[in-house]
Amino acid sequence: MRIFENLNIDWLGKRRFFYILSAVVFLAGLLSVIFKGIGFGIDFKGGSEIVFQFEKTVEISQVRDEISKLGLGNVEIKTFGGETGILVRTELQEIPANIYPRVKNEIEKTIYAKLPGLPMKLADSTVGSVTYSFENADTASTVADLLFSAGFQAGRESAEETNSNVMVRIGIADWIKINLKDKHVDNPFSVLREDRVGPKVGKELQTDALLAVLLSLVVILIYLGFRFKFIFGLGAVIALFHDVLITFGLFSLLYGVIPGLNLDIDLTIVAAFLTLVGYSINDTVIVFDRVRENLKIHKNADLQDQMNKSINRTMSRTILTGGTTLLTVLVLLLFGGEVLRAFAFTLFFGIIIGTYSSIFVASALVLDYASSSNKKIEF
Repeated sequence: MRIFENLNIDWLGKRRFFYILSAVVFLAGLLSVIFKGIGFGIDFKGGSEIVFQFEKTVEISQVRDEISKLGLGNVEIKTFGGETGILVRTELQEIPANIYPRVKNEIEKTIYAKLPGLPMKLADSTVGSVTYSFENADTASTVADLLFSAGFQAGRESAEETNSNVMVRIGIADWIKINLKDKHVDNPFSVLREDRVGPKVGKELQTDALLAVLLSLVVILIYLGFRFKFIFGLGAVIALFHDVLITFGLFSLLYGVIPGLNLDIDLTIVAAFLTLVGYSINDTVIVFDRVRENLKIHKNADLQDQMNKSINRTMSRTILTGGTTLLTVLVLLLFGGEVLRAFAFTLFFGIIIGTYSSIFVASALVLDYASSSNKKIEF
């Protein structure tokens, strides 16, 4: 299937206008990041991420309202893997001090409901757990089983036969379970996963993510410098920086503007940026390959004419591959759920920006370099 077979547009004759357009969009994103800021996910700023699995379909808006009232600060609730999974993210790593006694009271209430008047002592209490001491090991085993069946993370303090202490973990997931179980009696649920990321680890992940993107651009520059000429590699890498930075700015510009696009930067976004870099450079290499072929045949032809001719000849391929990819990503963006939305958002806008930059940034920079240096590009 061929479209635009006889296309004849002077793309690079309009490059000055598109330089200005890119600069305006880039500055708008930069100012938005500086003054409005950008949200970072749990991966980068630290916090807790908990996944709940319900037996039946659960109404996400109802759960969101219930959890937002639990005093856990800024909480993000999304569907996870379908309509029965719930993903909860919070900046907290430990349960708040004012909530800790309420969870402790709930533990004791559960014990006394089944074993009224049972003698027990508080043996130890930490930020994330509480330990009770009982008269003998058999009683400790009974209480541990009782609490575990009630949904608490409880067990005997040690495996020694004489051990009569029971340790019960107190975490954010426990507080959420305590409050949701009575509201969803007909829809039991369990905790699939609970991850905590410290701020130090989050900082290290930020650094590693930035290095991953930068190193990928450096490797691409070296590869294209050998495959074509250094100026082609430099133009392509500048275009990739353009794609990543403008897409990054869109996260800040659109935050709070479009419902459902209040997206935080996390490791999924980094994966999307790396995917975008690979997709965008592929578009640029296709154009550069055609430029090289034309320059080998027409050695004395005008460079701008040959570059326009190359872009026009590859436009059919660009529209078909870019269009089908965009349709797929659009479906993910609209129907892929909360977990895939940020990835799909990055790729959707990134593909559009990457296709644009292959023409009006990468190719235009090569042309301007050749024109300003009065150097003839030969292969």
